[in-house]
Amino acid sequence: MWPRPGLAAALGLAVVAAGGCGSSPEQFPPVAEPARAPALTERPAGRVVDLPGMPEGLVADPLTGLVAVGLRNPDRLGILDGASGRLVREVPIPESPRHLQLVEPGGPVLVASERADRLAIVPLRGGEPEVIEVGKYPHDAAASGERIFVGNELGDTVSVIENGREIRRLDAPLQPGGVAASRGFVAAVGVKEREIEVYDARTLRSLGRTGAGVGPTHVVSDGTGRFFIVDTQGNSVLVVRLKPKVQVVRRIAMPGAPYGVAADRPKRRFWVTLTAENKLVELTDRRKLREFPTIRQPNTVAVDSRRGRVFVVSPKTNQLQLLSPDGGE
Repeated sequence: MWPRPGLAAALGLAVVAAGGCGSSPEQFPPVAEPARAPALTERPAGRVVDLPGMPEGLVADPLTGLVAVGLRNPDRLGILDGASGRLVREVPIPESPRHLQLVEPGGPVLVASERADRLAIVPLRGGEPEVIEVGKYPHDAAASGERIFVGNELGDTVSVIENGREIRRLDAPLQPGGVAASRGFVAAVGVKEREIEVYDARTLRSLGRTGAGVGPTHVVSDGTGRFFIVDTQGNSVLVVRLKPKVQVVRRIAMPGAPYGVAADRPKRRFWVTLTAENKLVELTDRRKLREFPTIRQPNTVAVDSRRGRVFVVSPKTNQLQLLSPDGGE
């Protein structure tokens, strides 16, 4: 059972206040996972397209209009036409795609391949992927300048990639499952330790840590230097600022087990999936704006801010949902 919103808020504040270093994995409860979605009670908004292979990771490119999706059995990256959802091509990757991010608009795509302990860097418009050895069980990766930062979830480290090779591993909160970059800073959320740590992407110095709620899963940025944590077990989104220190400055209540998240940086908006309710929510950095019914088990969301498109995938139904909430292309 998920924590009641009031209880979750109290627990979240307690964790934020109590976060510290020197912890062992045994003292923490299991990491948060997406809620098991109920049967649909509403028709999903927009259009629904069938996909193969348990789609999970997802990213939309505003420059090309293409969408990349992680597929399994066999493990590969699917490149989709964002207007139709049609599968354009498939690219083999080492194994187990999870979170996907773009190095920059136009690509390439960063694909953390968990069980292979590799990062695949995949061009969007054709060509072979570059594969780089990283730490144990990479789960997410983000680019900042000329460097790529990879969260090694079962290694409790962040690999720093430069010029096609790992140059350093940074200590991270236990099980760094989410990584995001913004304005020369990189954040890693330890989903086991329930903490976020922020690094200077140039000097690799840690700016500090703070608690990340009851059961965090993902982190994104709006491009202003702030970071936004999805606290799945805490039914909330946490706003993190870096000055005068790394700290949570706001909690936005989000009942329904929030899980997938994508930032629309030009509009300073966010899209969050509620897996316990089969919903998709648009919000600002302070409040919810509107919601849409989704396909069952909406684990992942992506947004093409240039064309006004939002995409949701489900590994349970093997489907892609395409929405144009404001009547975009």
